[in-house]
Amino acid sequence: MRLMRWEPFREMDDLFRGFGPLLDRMPGRPLIEGKMDFIPPADIVEREKEYLVKLDLPDVRKEDVKVLFDDGMLTITGERKVEKEVKGEKVHRTERFYGTFERSFALPDDIDAKGIHAECKDGVLMVRLPRVAVEKPRPLAITIQ
Repeated sequence: MRLMRWEPFREMDDLFRGFGPLLDRMPGRPLIEGKMDFIPPADIVEREKEYLVKLDLPDVRKEDVKVLFDDGMLTITGERKVEKEVKGEKVHRTERFYGTFERSFALPDDIDAKGIHAECKDGVLMVRLPRVAVEKPRPLAITIQ
């Protein structure tokens, strides 16, 4: 009889390995009409004078991205289009997701909407949202009658 070291997650790994082809698609949604919607990863950084929202958008043209700020909500929509097949090439595996995307972020009230600036460089969309000073309401003592 041979002793084996107990690894509590081995059974889970074996279970998930059986679902491999299904789990390969987890970051996006199921294929619909040959397209797969995806969710680009985002970072939000708060600085002293601005908020910075960064989205990874490789192979997405800036003309295919829309940025909207309305009532404290920043919404970024766009589409990464499927690459056209080249004659003589055979695709063996595709792990990138294509299709439309939409990300929305609720932001604080100290945004200067007129100063918002967006730029796309090296496949990263950067949206800079300048902050303005907002006077916090002071506590108000209420007289009990």
